[in-house]
Amino acid sequence: MPFLEIKNIVKMFDKQTALNNINAEIEKGELLCILGPSGCGKTTLLRIIAGLETANSGQIFINGKDATLFSAAKRNFGIVFQSYALFPNMTVMGNIMFGLQQKKAFSKDEMHVKAHESLRMVELFEHKNKYPRQLSGGMQQRTALARAIALSPAFLLLDEPLSALDAKVRQKLRGEIRAIQRKLGITTIMVTHDQEEALTMADRIIVMNNAEVEQIGTPKEIYSNPATPFVANFIGTMNFYQNGAEICAIRPENIEITDCTNSYDFAAHIKTLEFKGPMTRIYGTLMDMSDICIDISSKTVSDLCLNENSTIFLRMPQERLLTYVNPVTV
Repeated sequence: MPFLEIKNIVKMFDKQTALNNINAEIEKGELLCILGPSGCGKTTLLRIIAGLETANSGQIFINGKDATLFSAAKRNFGIVFQSYALFPNMTVMGNIMFGLQQKKAFSKDEMHVKAHESLRMVELFEHKNKYPRQLSGGMQQRTALARAIALSPAFLLLDEPLSALDAKVRQKLRGEIRAIQRKLGITTIMVTHDQEEALTMADRIIVMNNAEVEQIGTPKEIYSNPATPFVANFIGTMNFYQNGAEICAIRPENIEITDCTNSYDFAAHIKTLEFKGPMTRIYGTLMDMSDICIDISSKTVSDLCLNENSTIFLRMPQERLLTYVNPVTV
């Protein structure tokens, strides 16, 4: 039995469909990312799971119980918002104690123990007497996380928790949040629009688009076997080309460079070389003037003396090709 089940959820705002018949299951202890572009419905779905928004139809089951009509207070979750939502007039310790006091389930000593445990877990114990304005963005986010986990919730909801941080801090906190989630074994649902975030943190990913679920799978499944052209294009970089009634797709790293004396599928004219350390991305144009993107080792670029205006010959391994039905021909 899944820990949390989302069943046939529909949500309308006036005449606009925000969620169209959403179904998903979340296993106990897993970290699930809800991934998609802005406006696809992912935050609305998170709010419905939390009980902060009411669905027009459908059900939410938590640990086998129908929680559809439960208030947010009765769903026993912790939540971390993009904006942190810390009280500026309270210290780090004060912010965490406030959350514990609102629950009214612990003695004063128990609250202090829980607050100290959560602060140590996010490595903020030494900063417990500081105010939010005295903390970096990453430390503020860790405070918000400590406040959420101090309540010992049944599950954790993260709403774009890292999007306000710079790239290096975001990368560091990804690993920290994942390590804490695994240590606690807490079921976690995270909303994000960042593909790299989802691929590196999640056990499974729900990819959403236009109020619907496009695919649910592990990061490897989503990346290697995208179910639709949208998923293929949204996750990472993908090359598409037309082949009769089919749309063919291939990742830049799966295209091979050969030479004109061997069999090849396409010739391309190099427009730009983008050096990325051990790997170089080549942006080129095929003979029909369509664009193509190839990733190869920087050593190979050097060995072949490739530069802008070079002509290269490309092979698309059949086992690496993905094919989709062209909706125009259906």
